[in-house]
Parts: sequence; structure tokens; C-alpha cells
Amino acid sequence: MSFPTYFEAFDTKQMLADYPVGDAFTARYAAMSRDELHALQNERFLTLMKRGWEIPFYQRLWGEKGIHPGDISSLADIDKLPVYDKSDLMASVNAHPPYGDFDGRENSPVVFHTTSGTTGRPQPLMFGPKGREITNLLVGRMYRWMGLQSSDVVHSVYGHGMINGGHYIREAVTHFTNSLFLSAGTGIETRSAAQVQLLADFGVTVMVGFVDYIRKLADVAREAGLLEQINLKMIIGHLGTEDRASTEAAWGGAKAYDWYGVGDTGSIAGEGPDRDGLYVWEDAQYLELLGVDDGLPVAHGKTGDMVVTCLFKDDIAPCIRFNTHDITHELDGRGELAFKRIAGFKGRSDNMVKLRGVNLFPHAIGALIENRADLTGEYICTVKRDPMTQRDDMVVLIESRGGTDISQVSALLRQGLNVDVCVELCAPGGTASLTQIDVRQKPIRLIDERGL
Repeated sequence: MSFPTYFEAFDTKQMLADYPVGDAFTARYAAMSRDELHALQNERFLTLMKRGWEIPFYQRLWGEKGIHPGDISSLADIDKLPVYDKSDLMASVNAHPPYGDFDGRENSPVVFHTTSGTTGRPQPLMFGPKGREITNLLVGRMYRWMGLQSSDVVHSVYGHGMINGGHYIREAVTHFTNSLFLSAGTGIETRSAAQVQLLADFGVTVMVGFVDYIRKLADVAREAGLLEQINLKMIIGHLGTEDRASTEAAWGGAKAYDWYGVGDTGSIAGEGPDRDGLYVWEDAQYLELLGVDDGLPVAHGKTGDMVVTCLFKDDIAPCIRFNTHDITHELDGRGELAFKRIAGFKGRSDNMVKLRGVNLFPHAIGALIENRADLTGEYICTVKRDPMTQRDDMVVLIESRGGTDISQVSALLRQGLNVDVCVELCAPGGTASLTQIDVRQKPIRLIDERGL
């Protein structure tokens, strides 16, 4: 039986022409006008829509809304299409097990991963060769623009196994940066003590991953007497609402860079050398910010759900108006490139807790407590409902190194969150079993016991 190998399934030279990296990337998009960029997006969107109509999931999703192919003639018509989210994908998996009907696999190579599945059946993630390599490229060119050099040694704490994170970051670095890559993974894949020894032994200069665990490794290195032997210059992670200063201080002043993406879409936005907002990779991703309650476009500068259309995923698994349920807002002004900029990850709309009329995002707590020397920065929130009064309350368990005035911390959170929460303290490491910081890429920050 004849079939194409992975690198025969798409044109790599054309990919690099369409999605340049290095100096070619910055030269093209520093000079491009917004009108030129929109024309490029429109062309790629129409190609994507043609492929979308061939996928059963979209045929059903759009058909149920009475939409026909002729109804969508340009990117200006995108708001006629319904958004979907992970619940729709999982409904597809349940109706068409085990893979769902949202991919167009035929006789093509496939890269297969799943989500973690911590709340039920894992969601399949399918990548065709073209879509996979552009996903990798977007990270690789972002790293290079941030300052990653081919001479750097990169240590990754992204997880592996069936989840996508560590695998595609490894591919991004090895395929598009020429840097040396250490795939250490999470603390359960490579013990934290062994990780800091790797950092020292192999002269690591850049660490990538979620900053919660990266900060923890600084404490481990200090306790092992290795901190002075490790000379990080860059930390490329996911800062969200947190102040980068605490992450940088933990590692002796290494510069921290923020970026954002999800498993279904790959990298959506990232900082440049200016570290002034996250540039949306608009040649590859079309980002809408929609109201959490009404689904309508939010006013400029207002917070909304990030809804993403991957303009490049026109091979196996198109992604057209996927609601990440992560929230952000657009920034004013133009930066170094033609691309618009966002503030980065500000929380999840489906993790939002309403306490006595106030909308509260658990991730906001990290920014309030991270720069206190008496606290480790680790915390977890538990929401409970009084069965008699039906009143909801939140308990915030915070790790303390000792000497913490609990009333002072309570007042700090009350001022920052605009609502009273109950604060409890524990020793360093006391939240680890709840947040699962050693085994998960993204630590758990909210336990909602109201439905139990």
C-alpha cells in the first residue's frame, strides 16, 4: 500500500515562506499594514472554511444553525458561525467513540495526543504534518524573537506521556531553534533534585514551562547548594496575572517572558523583546474576544473570552471559533509588529466564582501574595456552600515560611478581591498534594465542593 511519509505530506519550503522565522519574520510583520494582514487572514480563512465543510463535526454544528457554504464568503462573516468549546468536542467523542468526528484523517500521517483527562475521558488531539509543524514553528520563532540563540541550552519542565505539552515544545526547539534541549518534564518524570543537578551539570541557560514549578525548582536548587552554579538568562513560561519580578528574583535576575496557548490551538500569542504585552500571531491565529455572558464582541480594552480560529489548520483537524474560556483584554497602540497585543491570561471564565455578587478569579490571588518574603506563593482555593443558608464561602490555603500575620493577609486579599475570603496557613509544601504541582503542568488552584 502506498502512502506519504510525514515530510512528504506537505511542502516544508512553502511552509517557511508562508510562516517565516528569525529575521524574515520580524522584517515581514514590522513592515506590513493592517490592511495587508487582514487580506492575508481572509485568504487563509477561506481555505480553512473549505476544509471545515468536509468535517462531519462542522457539517453538523453549522447545519444545525441553518448555515450553508455560500453564507460564509469572507472573514467578515465569521460571526455567523457558532462558537464551540471542549464540551462540544467531548459530546462528539461520546457519540462517536473513541476519537469523535472532528478530524479528517484518511491516508495521512497523524500525530496523536490527548488532554490530561483529569475530569473524565481524555479529549483526543489530532495533528496533521502541516498543522503540527506550523504549531511547532509558532513556538520556535517566538522563542527566537524573545532572544533564544542556537548556542543556548534549554531545560523543559513541560509534561509528556499522552498530553501534548512536552512533546511539541521539544519539536519546536529542535526543529526551529537549533538549541540543545533537555526534556526533563514534570517532577514525577524527573525528580526535582535531579532536575536542578541537570541544570548545573549541562550549563542550562534557558528554562521553559509553567512558572509555578520553575519557582519551586529555585528553592530546590538553593537547598541543594546549586543555585550559584546555575546561570539562567531566560525563563519562558506562562505568567498570567503574576508579577514576573518574583520569578526573576528566584533565579537571580533571569529575564522572564510570557506567552499563551492551549492544546487545541498551539501558541496564540507571546511577548517580544520589548515585553510589552503579548503579540497575537495574526498570520496564523484569528482571535476574537467575546463577552462571557452574551457571546458578543467586547469593547476595546474590555475583558472577554478568547475565541480562536487557527488559520493554518486546514489539513486534518480544523479549529474554527473554539472558545478557550480563558479571558484577557486587548491593549492599546501598536507595538513592534503589525499584530495586535493582548494582556495575556487573566483567568478562566468557567472557573470564575461569584461570591456575594463579586466575580472572583482564583488565579488573581497569586499576584497578590507572590512578593511577600514570608509566603512561598503557593495556594489553593476551596469553595463551599452552607447547606442551611446557601451562602458560598471561599477558603484560601496559603503556604507560609513562618511569621505571617493571618489578619494582614486576609486584609490584603479583601482589598485585592473586593470580597472577604477565609485565609488558612500551612507550612511550605502543604498545598502540593492538592495543587498537584509536582505532577501536573498546570497546578490546580480551585476546588469547588458546592456540587459534591
